[in-house]
Amino acid sequence: MKATTTAVDVSSLTKRETNISIFLVGVMFFMFGFISWVNAILIPYFKIACELTSFQAYLVAFAFYIAYFIMSVPASYLLKTQGFKKGMMIGFWFMALGAFIFVPAAMTRTYGIFLMGLFTIGIGLSILQTAANPYITILGPKERGAQRISIMGICNKAAGILSPLIFAAVILRPTDTDLFAQLSTMNDLQRSAALDELVRRVITPYTVLGIFLFVLGYLVYRSPLPEINTEHESPEVATNNAGKTSIFQFPHLILGAVAIFLHVGTQVIAIDTIIGYANSMGIDLLKAKTFPSYTLACTICGYIIGIITIPKFVSQVNALRFCTLLGTVFTLLIIFAKGSVNFLGQTADLSIWFVVLLGLANSLVWAGIWPLALDGLGRYTKLGASILIMGLCGNALMPLVYGYFADLYDVRTAYWVLLPCYLYLVYYAAYGHKVKRWGL
Repeated sequence: MKATTTAVDVSSLTKRETNISIFLVGVMFFMFGFISWVNAILIPYFKIACELTSFQAYLVAFAFYIAYFIMSVPASYLLKTQGFKKGMMIGFWFMALGAFIFVPAAMTRTYGIFLMGLFTIGIGLSILQTAANPYITILGPKERGAQRISIMGICNKAAGILSPLIFAAVILRPTDTDLFAQLSTMNDLQRSAALDELVRRVITPYTVLGIFLFVLGYLVYRSPLPEINTEHESPEVATNNAGKTSIFQFPHLILGAVAIFLHVGTQVIAIDTIIGYANSMGIDLLKAKTFPSYTLACTICGYIIGIITIPKFVSQVNALRFCTLLGTVFTLLIIFAKGSVNFLGQTADLSIWFVVLLGLANSLVWAGIWPLALDGLGRYTKLGASILIMGLCGNALMPLVYGYFADLYDVRTAYWVLLPCYLYLVYYAAYGHKVKRWGL
């Protein structure tokens, strides 16, 4: 069944229509961030409530983000048949369903059902991301693509700062520090009752969230957001793509998908592991809950710098090159920098602040990769976007790699996994995005 709304070319939109569209997509990116970055609290929360190892706890990220790998290509076909707006509504409704699954999971304290709920939320987000990222990339001049994505990034990360703090405020109590300390001294019956009470605190917030997402999906469908024609090709692009029969004939796209995989892996490690790293320094969960927000605040600072400087003072590709090199340097400092410092009311090892600063290094990488990877795809744009969204499964796999080495060695040594990721990103920024034919 074809979408009922007529698709339009970007060039035919008025400035007002373009600005309204950017605003509505910004609202969606806010919701993406609010849902996604709450995992930073869910991981240590479930580790305690469901009595998990580090590896098992990072299955939260795996279940959530592996949906991107499974659903991204089907999402592109869903969007092609149903259109952007109806596809977005379906995505929001999948997210609502996933939130409602948290209710039976909490009632039975069954980690597997929680993971099913997270996977379902991930399915909805993969549909929305497959729609929203190419939408905002082509919604205006190509040379300002990174700038627009940076604006979306601010919406995403601002929500990411708020969501762990709001979630922690809703489900954690001032007395929980004593509770966590006493768990090991309780008998099986007492511990089970205490953990049941702890985990059931998610029922109310996720029920409210599910209702909100369901309503939001309908409102997006009824909104003035226009359908954009992504099948149109300029004469130059049509000539270049004349002999192309497969998405795999665009090396810069495939290499870009690998870059997305590694980039999001570094990003989620920086945010979702920092509470555990703080715990290793003797900082309890109630105090450590603010560290993901520090990292995200650094990311927002990077976005603001990008909005101001791209493309007026620096090209988006040079911004990408700088950020990837910065990430490499900060990774080495996480491993080797030592010494206790007191900053923002936290007394911790110096190295944790370089984990925070990875937020700055990561800020313009996503925004830099998307315009470069989608350049010249023409009628392959939606499918190309779905290939890039598949790369988000790096969020699923990289934390597990980190968790494996954290259990095998320690939480600091495990940060070595970031180094090869940043080295590849340096390669893509310097050379990989220019590869237009395999073997050259």
